[in-house]
Amino acid sequence: MAAIKIVSFGFLHAPPPEADVVLDLRRAFRDPHTDPRMRELTGRDRLVRRTVLRTSGVRRLLAATVRQVQAYTEGPSAERIIIGSGCAGGRHRSVVVADKLARRLRRRGHTVTVQHRDLHLPVVQH
Repeated sequence: MAAIKIVSFGFLHAPPPEADVVLDLRRAFRDPHTDPRMRELTGRDRLVRRTVLRTSGVRRLLAATVRQVQAYTEGPSAERIIIGSGCAGGRHRSVVVADKLARRLRRRGHTVTVQHRDLHLPVVQH
């Protein structure tokens, strides 16, 4: 079974060039950054997690991504797959989706590592 690495990132800091699959969470999903209560929080905070996961379409995207990863890992030469989970700054949506995706894939027996590449960076103004 292929090793899976998920990298959360901000498009404003550039996507990871090594990613095999990139999830772009900027347009279709509610941005916690627009709410002053959540702007300084991250995807590790409960309020942000709940807000992102309650956004219409996020759970369907997670399910579709799990199916896509399954297809990639069934290939005969699949040793490792890298998934990028990106939002504008890399602190909110991308983190929540990366963590939730990792949990779903681990439940299916995959070895998954998660790197929150831009989580430590200052809040971007967009």
